[in-house]
Amino acid sequence: MRKKVTVVGAGNVGANCAVRIADKELADVVLVDVVEGVPQGKGLDLLQSGPVQGYDVNITGANDYEPTANSDIAIITAGFPRKPGMSRDDLLLANFEVVKTATTQVAKYSPNCIIIVVTNPLDAMAQAAFLVSKFSKNRVIGMAGVLDSARFRTFIAQELNVSVENVTGVVMGGHGDTMVPLVRLSNVAGIPLTELMDQATIDRIVDRTANGGAEIVKYLKTGSAYYAPSAAAVEMAESILKDKKKVLPCAAYLEGEYGINGLFVGVPVKLGARGIEKIYQIKLTEDETAKLQKSAASVQELVNVLATRM
Repeated sequence: MRKKVTVVGAGNVGANCAVRIADKELADVVLVDVVEGVPQGKGLDLLQSGPVQGYDVNITGANDYEPTANSDIAIITAGFPRKPGMSRDDLLLANFEVVKTATTQVAKYSPNCIIIVVTNPLDAMAQAAFLVSKFSKNRVIGMAGVLDSARFRTFIAQELNVSVENVTGVVMGGHGDTMVPLVRLSNVAGIPLTELMDQATIDRIVDRTANGGAEIVKYLKTGSAYYAPSAAAVEMAESILKDKKKVLPCAAYLEGEYGINGLFVGVPVKLGARGIEKIYQIKLTEDETAKLQKSAASVQELVNVLATRM
């Protein structure tokens, strides 16, 4: 029996998730979108790429969830981008309705699946999916740290002119400008960053990482990042589908870990066939702990707004 992945949202992030899943031959894909014809057209286009790319994966599109039945994973990418004049709360409430509807349908047709949330504001949307689905906490995961650490690693590699494959970058906390890149635990082939660059350079890279999404939005003007976010979501999906047990930074539901309770926050986790199989608790310095608590407080503010709608 082949694996099956539902991708909710056939926009740039969702379509690129489908492309990457097909290229890696991880699973059959069902693209779901509310816009009539878009998921069907993109699905057919991707299906016809198979003979050229050399993948045997079935890709279909739909405007309803019935074809998604019995999926192993559902990746939720659907949502509104933030527009000029739109407050953070406006975006939060608009996307909550999208994620709520998608999660309800996913849970109905694939009650045993694992949900990966990509929709922003990410940590709060993961919290919403968790509460709406009523799934166990190991089966709802937010895609944040994989993308944030990829940006961190990219900027470090650029600065030092070394291979990104040699760079380990650890990023925790919420997905946004309060994220916490752990410089102390980041290195190049085991060499600490502090031995390779001065503090001013490190601070500049940390700041650029925290604002990595905004930098891309500034260039695109009418959209946001999608190549790296889709790559990050599919790395998570691959670890689950293949039971690879990769240790990746993801938004996970914490129940006392790091002194945080009842909230989705980015931490290192082991991803395997059961979803989150272990949450790793790193011994943080006082400064790192303070930054993580500040990041969690920022997520809590959004969740408190959502609580009025749940």
